[in-house]
Amino acid sequence: MERRNSPTFHFRLLRWRNSVVAGLLGSLKSEDARWAVVSTSVTALIAGTIAWLGASTLPQTVNYVGQSQTARSLLPYPTFMHLSSKANVKSIAFASFGPSSAILPRATLTVPTTDSLDNALTAEDYDSSGQAPGTGLNSVTVTMARGDTLAGTLTAAGATATDASAAISALRKVFDPRSLKGGQTFVLTFAKAQQPPAHHGINPTLTPGEHSGQGTTNPAVRLLSVNFSPSLDHEITIARAANDGFNASDQTRTLVARYRRAGGRIDSSLYLAATQAGIPAQIVVQMIHMFSYQVDFQRDIHPGDTFQVLYDSYYTPEGIKAKQGTIAYATMTLGGKAYTLYRYTNPNGDVDYLDARGRSAKSLLMKTPVDGARISSGFGMRFHPILGYTRMHQGVDFAVPVGTPVMAAGAGVIQFDGVERGYGNFLVIRHNQEYTTAYAHLSRFAPGIHVGAHVRQGQIVAYSGNTGLTTGPHLHYEVRVYGKPVNPETIKVADAVQLHGPALRRFLADKAAISRRLASLPLVTRVAENIWRPSAARIAND
Repeated sequence: MERRNSPTFHFRLLRWRNSVVAGLLGSLKSEDARWAVVSTSVTALIAGTIAWLGASTLPQTVNYVGQSQTARSLLPYPTFMHLSSKANVKSIAFASFGPSSAILPRATLTVPTTDSLDNALTAEDYDSSGQAPGTGLNSVTVTMARGDTLAGTLTAAGATATDASAAISALRKVFDPRSLKGGQTFVLTFAKAQQPPAHHGINPTLTPGEHSGQGTTNPAVRLLSVNFSPSLDHEITIARAANDGFNASDQTRTLVARYRRAGGRIDSSLYLAATQAGIPAQIVVQMIHMFSYQVDFQRDIHPGDTFQVLYDSYYTPEGIKAKQGTIAYATMTLGGKAYTLYRYTNPNGDVDYLDARGRSAKSLLMKTPVDGARISSGFGMRFHPILGYTRMHQGVDFAVPVGTPVMAAGAGVIQFDGVERGYGNFLVIRHNQEYTTAYAHLSRFAPGIHVGAHVRQGQIVAYSGNTGLTTGPHLHYEVRVYGKPVNPETIKVADAVQLHGPALRRFLADKAAISRRLASLPLVTRVAENIWRPSAARIAND
């Protein structure tokens, strides 16, 4: 091989350079060649600039004490700020928007004072015990299972037993948790706290005296609030207080009363006619109870009879029905005879229904102790279907299925409850020194029914059945006067109280207000006509 400093090498190098220069100059003689060179140069310049800018945006490395320049690692910004504030560092290096520190000197950042924005945000992220910032709030909706408790529902959703117990203790001040039932939904809000995650395998070592997260009183998951609505007019909130306890509040929503006037002609049954008029079943039952002292719904109602009822319902401000109200007025025209009753509340808060003269519809005894039942056997002599001979039937039989509620025909005291020969499960109620009523062939007694217990008129005291000597499910009902059975269908009992004086004047004023409201509303006889009008709502709220 020739040496580089030999004359022959220099001659050959010079000849190659001249040929290359001549070739380049020759290629640049054309305009296209010159534009190609310029375009290539500009492209190379742009690519280099982008690469330079991209390298400048890499996270700044931090030098730890005792580490070499090559032992740099990345740290999350919150951890970086936390450590530097603990170390009381006054200036911290960070990467500028440009080349790395090997090319340009690094700028410095002065740590803000304690009342600056950065430290205020850092103080919000860390609690007084040094707890690391959490990932935020988490809200979940849970439903209480049938047979479960509120404590079980809260702990199953992630609350600690301590938080669940404290929340329930606060709830008891405004609401009885025992009244909660399966299907109730709750909205729970949690706060989940986490330590700063180790980044790229680096777990910074804290100096002595710094909080390490050990022994903290705050659990990893903290229950912040519980919200639920036991009814549409109540919203209950249990919230964690500043002292780490819980406070409960019950917010009552204002409901709007809307009145409705409905009625119709009875072709087959009262219930069917009421359903066609869009009257809720609860209102139909109320109407039956109202007139049960004057009307036998099995024998007194015939096709062509008519009825009307004025009742209210309660709605939320959003227009959602919250609960059914009560009857303010009802009238029935049966066989050409009108029965009309108005709602009246006395100063003590007791509710009664009175006729137009202020006389209560209640009598000592109800006409029937079961709703809408057919009389299958009347009072008097009859052939006994089981014993096979004729004997006195001392009451009336109502054909009802097993389990039908049986009501007390009048207020009184339980005189007997148990099994009686031929009667099966048997119940006797003493109303006064003169009248007693008896109920036979029962399937069971209602809770709280025992000898000596006081019952009110219309209270459910038992359920019909098929016990004793029977050929099928029914209720045997007797009325006894001084212990002697009498015909329940023909007995005349004393009427209830007639209002007088100030009480009568209060009732007449209530009756006049009901009549005005009644006149302002249209009569709805079909569901399609059930239209609520704003004008009617204004009158209803007057």
